[in-house]
Amino acid sequence: MNPPLLKLTNVNKSFGPIDVLYDISLEVKAGEVLCLLGDNGAGKSTLIRIMSGVHTPTSGTIEMNGKVVAFKSPRDASEHGIATVHQFGGTFPLMSIGRSFFVGAEPTKGWGPFKRFDRVRANDIAVKAVQGLGITRIDDGDRLVGGLSGGERQALAIARAVHFGASVLILDEPTAALGVKEAAHVLRIVLQARRKGIAVIFITHNVVHALTVGDHFAVLIRGAKAADFKKGEKSREEITDLMAGGEHMAELEAEIESYMAVHDAP
Repeated sequence: MNPPLLKLTNVNKSFGPIDVLYDISLEVKAGEVLCLLGDNGAGKSTLIRIMSGVHTPTSGTIEMNGKVVAFKSPRDASEHGIATVHQFGGTFPLMSIGRSFFVGAEPTKGWGPFKRFDRVRANDIAVKAVQGLGITRIDDGDRLVGGLSGGERQALAIARAVHFGASVLILDEPTAALGVKEAAHVLRIVLQARRKGIAVIFITHNVVHALTVGDHFAVLIRGAKAADFKKGEKSREEITDLMAGGEHMAELEAEIESYMAVHDAP
């Protein structure tokens, strides 16, 4: 068995006296999609920031390829192979596709003081990378990012992460603001990333989307991991109830019924 690419063990996070995450343990392997499910306020955003190097955990450990790591910044996490794509793609609307694809790592031509941005090369690489994910409508690297649809922006951001060697891809609600057709295309891109051997952490509150692409699932409720299961182990209805606290309500109702049966007995 291959060790997980990314593993969190008993991760806790507090901000002063406020506890946000409680003993979170997760792992994701190469070529696997881990779906992190939870409603608003479940702690997903804080956990994303810990995995991407924005926050350091108060306690607990993070491992990459079996080695304990301590991310000091997002750049540090990126250098370890972790790429995070946020809901709106992290792209730049007023930049061209080629320029946005290579922002901060621009290819150049010329030498010495005559070096300049190699627009043709950047455009060619960016267009091929996006088309490699199935977005064939993009064929002009000079096109402004602001003219792309939400799904195309997500594809651009994911293609960029893959191009620059991400081994763990964190997708923060990538389908939340998309229509049905565009969301379906983003889900196909997630599956393509999995086939490339990338470990994908797919954060969502949409159970249908999670079940479409997920291999492994974890549910967060109020900062704690409420469930951890594999594909096929729970139905859509069970997951939805769990996210809404349904299992806790069912347990409470059973306890009440048991209590009433004892105390109402003649």
